Amino acid sequence: MKFSELILNWYDENKRNLPWRLTKDPYKIWISEIILQQTRIAQGTSYYNRFISRFPTLESLANSDENDVLLMWQGLGYYSRARNLLFSAKHIYNDLGSKFPVTYNEIIKLKGVGDYTASAIASICFEEQTPVLDGNVYRVLSRIFELENPINLSSSRKIFKEKAKSLMSTKRCGDYNQALMDFGSLVCKPQKPLCGSCNVSKLCKSFINNSVLKYPVKTSKNKIKTLYHDYIILTKDRKTLIVKTEDGIWKNLYQFPVCISEKKQSKLYLQEYFKKKYNSSRVKISLINQKFINHKLSHLTLKSRFWNINIENNVAKGLFVSDFTDFPMPQLMRNFREKYKTKLSIF
Repeated sequence: MKFSELILNWYDENKRNLPWRLTKDPYKIWISEIILQQTRIAQGTSYYNRFISRFPTLESLANSDENDVLLMWQGLGYYSRARNLLFSAKHIYNDLGSKFPVTYNEIIKLKGVGDYTASAIASICFEEQTPVLDGNVYRVLSRIFELENPINLSSSRKIFKEKAKSLMSTKRCGDYNQALMDFGSLVCKPQKPLCGSCNVSKLCKSFINNSVLKYPVKTSKNKIKTLYHDYIILTKDRKTLIVKTEDGIWKNLYQFPVCISEKKQSKLYLQEYFKKKYNSSRVKISLINQKFINHKLSHLTLKSRFWNINIENNVAKGLFVSDFTDFPMPQLMRNFREKYKTKLSIF
């Protein structure tokens, strides 16, 4: 029996019950795939349901504004995904007559859509024979063929893409792609793979050669950069100052005013920094959290402190608010507010 047949047989018996598998609507498949790009299924499912409830159709998303979309996305991180979704929804609605593209070559032109997402949508919704490559698929293919090509090098992608297509069924293309991803997640796991109950082990070179845990091969990771964020909590009339971020990973989200450095800064430095920033003759700050709050991203670690601040003159730039509900904020801000809300009456 062919590999594709074995995988589809396994899928028919073991596939996960996920809300986006109840539809072939390319809009909903697109939303699910973008959410799952950097998010585990367990967390992503609740966000998918919430997002679709708020924006059930492409038209409803296209006619929304960025603030509403970012509020729905709040907590998922990688906010460029949400901004790209909105941009592409407006493009499809306004420029393509609300008709979602139906081929891989057209889908991949959408902003924020790469090879994986375009392949998933094209195969699941339109049965195009376009294999997907995600971490699970890389791992399965690496083990089956004992591929030594490091999966985190872009030069390896073409090799894996060709292998994936050589195994792919010409029918049930969407099911096959989803089957392979589920199989990698549930059976061919990174640690403790279930080789004893695997129905494709007889075709797997690494199983035959007892080298399963050697694969997939990766090159050593680049050093993760660390940045120090010192936020100030400035209050006036029981309202707190927040500012809109103009660029970076949190573009168009709101946060407390911040000093960003590549090294830990002293209290004196920070007082002088904010004195200059707000053109004030006197600034006093006092530390709220004694230990840094670490916020880890795939490429970056943020080490954050929060300071109460007193400034002599009035601060005009930014918004003083008492209710944060209508302002999308990074998870870091939400975590701080949740942890210190009993100590800070402003929250």
